[in-house]
Amino acid sequence: MKNKEKKSKPTATESTNIANTERYVNPFTDFGFKKLFGSDVSKDLLISFLNEILPDQKIANLTYKKTDKLGATDLDRKVIYDLYCENEKNEKFIVELQKAKQHFFKDRTLFYSTFPIQEQGEKGDWDYQLKAVYTVAILDFCFEDEHRSEVKVTVKLMETEKKTVFYEKLTFLYVQMPNFNKKEEELVSMEDKWLYLLKNLNRLDKKPIRLQEKIFEKVFKLAEVAKFSSEERNAYEDSLKYYRDLKNSLDTSFEEGERSKAIKVAQKCLLRGMSIEDAAEMTELSMAEVREIAQKLQNI
Repeated sequence: MKNKEKKSKPTATESTNIANTERYVNPFTDFGFKKLFGSDVSKDLLISFLNEILPDQKIANLTYKKTDKLGATDLDRKVIYDLYCENEKNEKFIVELQKAKQHFFKDRTLFYSTFPIQEQGEKGDWDYQLKAVYTVAILDFCFEDEHRSEVKVTVKLMETEKKTVFYEKLTFLYVQMPNFNKKEEELVSMEDKWLYLLKNLNRLDKKPIRLQEKIFEKVFKLAEVAKFSSEERNAYEDSLKYYRDLKNSLDTSFEEGERSKAIKVAQKCLLRGMSIEDAAEMTELSMAEVREIAQKLQNI
């Protein structure tokens, strides 16, 4: 593991400069995500995106619902979705952008899905027939389990013996954006193009040749930072600063964690008689670092 120089967190001024140098908005900021998908003006973008990433889904229209769920308890009232929509069939769609790993994230998405289920309950004589609920989570990280290498992870309730879907009306889709690595020339499907756009939008300085569809023309029009009002620009800069601060904190935490693992491996290598040179090569620590580790082991 090569030692990396720690990045300092950008100041508010630096964040402003970043916003000024990017032609298009960063979709992984709260502002950028809502700008692209969170209003009636951009409803057609969300419909197109969901139709491409959800299997067998053909949404004709969406209605935005309140993102704060007014339930029966104080805990219920704290549940806030990034986007909550309903299609023409009254099926429910929760769309979440998750920027950082979170303990019990799968539990959270399951918990969130219970509210669109509960709100369908009717007083009096009701037969319990439910409309489908879809939870779509766009992740700026990957799971640390057997699904960590996939781009899309689709989850339904399964009958364990026959390995078949037990209940069709509850779907969880996790999109692990770091795993999508296709280049522009490799884009084939509309799903490819949407994922490429989300991952690379703020890095682009012009419209890619492969993204000439009319729906993407609207994306670029809405996302152009220079066209924002002063109020929108201020809101975006605040959102961008929060995103950058969060990413820098996570990167630092990851690097420190990786370094800690490398030191432990080097200790084991040295205790088993491996040379300093070989331990350094094995762990990618510097020779000086491994010598220091060896010296500490001798003093124990």
